[in-house]
Amino acid sequence: MSVPILTLLILFPLLAALITALLPRDNMRLIKGWAFVAVAIEFGLSLYMLANFVPNTSQMQFVEFYPWVPQFGISYHVGVDGLSFWLVILTTFLMLIAIPASFSEINVRVKEYFIFFLILESALLGVFVALDLFLFYVFWEFSLIPMALIIGIWGHEQRIYAAVKFILFTMAGSLLMLVAILVLYFATGARSFDLLELQKTIVPANLQPWLFAAFALAFAIKVPMFPVHTWLPDAHVQAPAAGSIILAGVLLKLGAYGFMRYNLTLFPDASQQFAPILVVLAIIGIIYGAMTAAVQKDLKALIAYSSVTHMGFIILGIFVFSQQALSGAILQMVNHGISTGALFLMVGLLYERRHTHLITEFGGLQKVIPVFGFFFLFVMFSSMGLPGLNGFVGEFLVLLGSWETNPAYAAVAAVGVILAAIYLLWAYQRVMQGPVTNEKNKTLPDLNRRELALLVVMAALIVLIGIFPDYLLNPMQASVTQLLHFDAVAGLVK
Repeated sequence: MSVPILTLLILFPLLAALITALLPRDNMRLIKGWAFVAVAIEFGLSLYMLANFVPNTSQMQFVEFYPWVPQFGISYHVGVDGLSFWLVILTTFLMLIAIPASFSEINVRVKEYFIFFLILESALLGVFVALDLFLFYVFWEFSLIPMALIIGIWGHEQRIYAAVKFILFTMAGSLLMLVAILVLYFATGARSFDLLELQKTIVPANLQPWLFAAFALAFAIKVPMFPVHTWLPDAHVQAPAAGSIILAGVLLKLGAYGFMRYNLTLFPDASQQFAPILVVLAIIGIIYGAMTAAVQKDLKALIAYSSVTHMGFIILGIFVFSQQALSGAILQMVNHGISTGALFLMVGLLYERRHTHLITEFGGLQKVIPVFGFFFLFVMFSSMGLPGLNGFVGEFLVLLGSWETNPAYAAVAAVGVILAAIYLLWAYQRVMQGPVTNEKNKTLPDLNRRELALLVVMAALIVLIGIFPDYLLNPMQASVTQLLHFDAVAGLVK
């Protein structure tokens, strides 16, 4: 294409952030309105990319290549394929939800808040489209800063603790990954950071396990996988609602995407060696996340631990090396972003009304805010994988592919689906059903037009993906097939 669409997607949010910085600080309506217009334009750019995407090829599309530091083999190299382009769409869509979701919650340092969100969008998109390891690492680290500031400045009571914990966990893994990138640069003899060039080289067998482990730790922390997940509940509980939407909907996907894009293609032998360990950890995460969610007293913490379960399914789908399971894992990334993003949005709406996440503070809300209650139950059905809604298709494909590889994997993981129904329906019962025992709940306002519009859009996507999953699955199949048959990885396909 003659239009550098990926560069526009990366740079436009930065330009929008600069324009936001120039707006008068006391005109909050103008700042919020411009932020929404900016993410709407960005979403339109991503739809332009979608309209021009060729679905029946595994080749990188919309590729842009410019030498950056040529003497060290560093370039500005970007592109998308079936593994990444839906994640680009997901990012721009959830930003379109998160920005208006902040309008009534954020009333201090409004300008800075939206500036950080726009910068964050640029960094996240850069991670998904980068095809140079140095460029990828720059965007990867760049995404940490605005999210940590969003949690630390606009979060709740323990926001500083949560922000510092988020930074320490993620940077610890990132620094090891940086070392592995440098070792890879020198050890292969390619003297290049270009991913497509490095995929053509053979990493020495004695180095593959170490490099795989370094990359895997960074990605596992970001997912987050058991047992390096402990930063997630704190970050979610303390973050503002829009921060939780992007954290769950997009940031966690960076780790799963990294496993697919880098670990499987650069270290195929080590992928075979470490796959059983990662599968076991994923299954532990599925069961542990569900059981821990069930005993939470904080509604936001409950949804945070449910993300550990859902991301466990995604990692399981990646490392059983099955066409169905890997397709289901990618689809589930999109599904989880929409469904869990909607749950965090609704918990945020409750917090705006009552300034608490504690389940015991609610009860009987179905009688007071029935429209909210309908959407709350509907999205919970999606999150627990009810047939006909988006969450079912992804989990079913992961379980189907896992069964072909090892029936025990699928059998144990399926328990997580049952547990999800238990903790989600029990949470709904405690929050929405029964008598209204708390006087503060008797006069809560139901959804306003802005809130209703956001939830209607998300509910519509939940239904459409559940009924027409092929629209998302078909464009990724060529890339999934190539990934599973990439050199030595071909021997892993069941």
